[in-house]
This record gives sequence, C-alpha cells and structure tokens, in this order.
Amino acid sequence: MDGGSPVDGWPSPAERPIFILGCPRSGTTLLQLMLHAHPRLAIPPETRFMLDLYRRRAEFGDLDESANRRRLAEAVTGPRNTRYRDLKLDRDETVAAIVDGPPTVGSALGTVLRQYARRFGKERWGDKRPGYYQAVEELRRMFPRAQFVHLIRDGRDCVGSLKQMPWYKQTSYHAISTWAEAIDYGRTAVRLLGPDTFHQLRYEDLVADPERELSALCDFLGEEFDPVMCEPRKVAKSAVPKFKTWHSNTGRDVNASSSGSWHDRLEPREAALAETVLAKRLRENGYALSGVPRPAAGDLARYARVSAKRRLARRKRLWLDRARRLREADSDVAIVASEAGSAASSGHSAESDG
Repeated sequence: MDGGSPVDGWPSPAERPIFILGCPRSGTTLLQLMLHAHPRLAIPPETRFMLDLYRRRAEFGDLDESANRRRLAEAVTGPRNTRYRDLKLDRDETVAAIVDGPPTVGSALGTVLRQYARRFGKERWGDKRPGYYQAVEELRRMFPRAQFVHLIRDGRDCVGSLKQMPWYKQTSYHAISTWAEAIDYGRTAVRLLGPDTFHQLRYEDLVADPERELSALCDFLGEEFDPVMCEPRKVAKSAVPKFKTWHSNTGRDVNASSSGSWHDRLEPREAALAETVLAKRLRENGYALSGVPRPAAGDLARYARVSAKRRLARRKRLWLDRARRLREADSDVAIVASEAGSAASSGHSAESDG
C-alpha cells in the first residue's frame, strides 16, 4: 500500500469515492447517515458485493466483451447476499449501465453506487462496511483516488456491543482481535496514505460534538459542512433497511448513552483480557484503563491462537491477490477516471431524503 501521486483526470472532490470503515459496532452506521444527510453525498446501507466480486474478477473473463460485463452485472444484482436490493435501484437499468460502461471491475461496481447517488440527486458517492479496514489496498486498486474514513470507538465497547448482535457468532477472543486489527491497519494506512487520503476520528468525540468533528471531516473530504449532518435520524428511514433492527438508535437524536456500556456487557474475564491485550492501543487512542486484574493464562493463550490464525488468513488473502496482480495491469481493474464523477453532471430526477 502506498500513497502514490494524484491520478490524471481526477481534479475534483466529486470524483473521489468515500469509504467508511472501522471495527464492527464502532458507529459506522451513524457516520454513514451523517454523511448521507449531506446535500452532496450519498452513502448507501452496507453492501456485500464490492470485495467479493473484486476477488472473483477472474471468473468473469475479459471485460472487453459485453457478455462478460453482463455476467458481472448479474452477479451484483441477482443474488440476495450482495444486498443490492437494499439500494432500491432498477435492476435492468443497473445491468444496462454496467454492460454499456468501461471494461473494468472498478467501473462496474462504481456504476452501482453512482446510481444510488443519482437516486437522491447527489453528486458524490461512497460505501460503508466496517471490514473494509482489512481491504484498503484492494479498494485502492479499483478506486485509486478514494478517500477513507476510519471511525474508532473504545475497543471494550465494540466487544460488548458485538456480543449483543444476533448476527455475531464468534467468541469474545475474535471480537477483541478484530478491534486490535482495525487499530493496527488504520495506523498503517495513516502512515502510508497520508492526510489527504485517510482520516481517523473517534466515536466518542463525534457524539459529544458532532459539528466540530463533522466540520473537520468535511475539510478532509473537500466539502462544505452542512448542519443537517448533525441530524442523521432524519435520513435513517430511507437509508437503513428495516430488517436491521439493531440500528434502532439511528432514529433518535445523537447522544453518548452507549459510551462506557462495556461495564455492563463484558464479563470480568472478558474485560480483563481486553484491557491486557489492548492496553497500549487503548491508551494511544485516549481510552483510560480501569485497572481490572490480569486475565487467566488460559485466556491469554486462547486469544494468542485466535489472533495468529486471523493474521495468517489475511496474509493469505493478500498473497493470493498480489499473485493475481502479476497477470494484470492496474488499469485493467481501476475505475475509469472520466466515469467516476459523472453523477455530478447527471440529469436524473432525485428522490428526496425528506
């Protein structure tokens, strides 16, 4: 991963996709809604096609052939697990736009999010998925001028919140390791990509003073701050799928009520393990330790095994991707620059966020 130099043909902020990432349950949905409330920005509910289809790109063959672009389009719009239906777009229009578009996977996937922006009459688009913290390098291959926003929350609160989620099936060892990874990958991205490309903020600061934090975020994005961003509940109904009942708090005013909830949600042994293995990362990000006793040796050993296994799995993904890259040029994958900002000149009618 490297910062690189500006890419020719990308002169305006409108042509820079925005990706929100962070440890799951760090507040990324709240931040998504805050950005989506902005009159120029459209950030959809979490999709599941971006990385999956990038990693499967070889299955679709030469995208210079329209039949292969159609196969790729149908892989986005057909299966339920892509979450395409949550975007409430016209499937036939999406398929036609991908088939008629440039022959790269970045352009094809960007087309979908561009259409989402057009649905709301917005000039700029992006995407949100917490796990993108693991895939900054892959996303930058498709979108070389993308900007990344990393939201950090107290790791103990993230772990405690994950335990409450009906969809989370892993152990607290995995949850703790996930937060450590998000912090470590974020630290690396800040160093390698620089302040024009990668921005970090804390959830606790965001809910305590939304205007200050969102103003700084808008400066990073090259956008004007709009006070409506501080009222994300006004767009929650149109931008959060109904089945995601665990996001019910997005319909309320911004508040800090969930900060420190780990005291009630974590068992003593979980709190002890989290504070021990995350101590340095917590302190570096401004989170005070409570001084709980050290965990049992068995818990430390189990955490070490889980963490090592997760690191190995990510390295394997990166090795496989880099091996594939030897057989293709970056231009075969990246979004075509002249297409990236086309939502700004779109004449499509808008559906108001209300």
